[in-house]
Amino acid sequence: MRFEFTQALLMGTWMAGFFLLHAAESTCLAAFSEQAIPVSPSQVHLSEMELKIWNDPDFQQRFAESYLAETEIEPRVTVDEREKMQKVLELISADKMNEAAALLVKSRSEAASAVFDFTLANIYFQQDKLNEAAEAYRVAVEKFPKFRRAWKNLGLIHIRQGEFQECLPALTRVIELGGHDSVTYGLLGYAYSSVQNFLAAESAYRMAILLDSGTMDWKMGLVRSFFKQERYPEAIALCSQLLEDNPERSDLWLLQANAHLGMNQPLKAAENYEIVDQLGESTVDSLNMLGDIYINEELYGMAAQSYLRVMNAYPDVKPDRAIRSAKILAARGAFEETSRLIDRIQETYGDKLEVEDQKDLLKIKARLAVANGSGEEEIHVLEEIVKLDPLDGETLILLGQHWSRTGDAEKAVFYFERAASMEKYEADAKVRHAQLLVGQGKYAEALPLLRRAQLIQPRENIQKYLEQVERFAITR
Repeated sequence: MRFEFTQALLMGTWMAGFFLLHAAESTCLAAFSEQAIPVSPSQVHLSEMELKIWNDPDFQQRFAESYLAETEIEPRVTVDEREKMQKVLELISADKMNEAAALLVKSRSEAASAVFDFTLANIYFQQDKLNEAAEAYRVAVEKFPKFRRAWKNLGLIHIRQGEFQECLPALTRVIELGGHDSVTYGLLGYAYSSVQNFLAAESAYRMAILLDSGTMDWKMGLVRSFFKQERYPEAIALCSQLLEDNPERSDLWLLQANAHLGMNQPLKAAENYEIVDQLGESTVDSLNMLGDIYINEELYGMAAQSYLRVMNAYPDVKPDRAIRSAKILAARGAFEETSRLIDRIQETYGDKLEVEDQKDLLKIKARLAVANGSGEEEIHVLEEIVKLDPLDGETLILLGQHWSRTGDAEKAVFYFERAASMEKYEADAKVRHAQLLVGQGKYAEALPLLRRAQLIQPRENIQKYLEQVERFAITR
């Protein structure tokens, strides 16, 4: 069995060598002609894909370059150029960058070594003249396509300028030329992530980690690439591994929390957010997210506490998020927690609240008053809102409903008519007014109001109600 395996291996090696020999012969012929000679299927038994690759001009150019020694990744300089470069280096050593740059500009030409362009680019790079540096690096690699350092620095400039798509070919070329270092792979991963190619980013980060397992940035990049691909179990597992050695890293806890949310594991995410808070690294977003999780899990007391923590830790943050949370708690019937949150909002922001924010808070208070059966408090709160904004149609309708419930039809009609004078609230106000009249048995008077409401804003339920009132009006 071992003999058969060895024989097969030798046969495979021989066939590979046979293919390379024929390929090399074809390339040598191409090298001695004015134009590359395509390989025909009769010369070498190649598949259609292999033939397409071989006849590609870029491939043929790269193969021709392979005749140069792989160590030859630096352009050569003549004796005269070496002397000029010595003067440049002396100026650089003396921190006379501008003089060195001027000498290089004078020495540059199409025939001059790419070393001049590269050195000038380095000076520009050091002076933060990124556009000039990039152009000089491009000239260097055009003159000498295997100039690995120039390709790498060109890639670095593109990353500095946020030109991630342009960075990819440069860093890829560095790797093709043998630059298999962790930084190049890591930056390539970062660039791929920035252009939303997370699968390629994952591969690059894996290589960076393989070459340098101690750099946390590459591991964090890999976690994020998992997350962006919605491979949440892998993201969670890698975060757990990294947290064993780095339990103080709040960004890891937050990343893992987001992955738990992606897997619909909100309470596990909440555990992470609580740990982040214990580390003193909570953010406005993380605390608000924690509160939202607790609301969805019907843990209203813990939700309110999370929202209160936001105001304790970040008193300067805008109150709109806290007010929205209070609305949600009130809608869920968590009136005690809502009251606590409203009190803290008013205590924290006081006179800094905008008119709209004050109105929102008063409306929530009115809802709490209704829930507690406190009619007097409700009317007081609603009247306060109208004082702040006499054109708040929603509050005028609520006032009309309040007086309708308490039996003061005249006041109810007054507020309904005020609300109906505003285009936005006319339809709803007329429906409420009509309902009041129907309750009084005044069906004929209610019909024009309902018809007008349907003309403004047609609704199926109001149409059915209108038809019922019409039937009652006919029978009476």
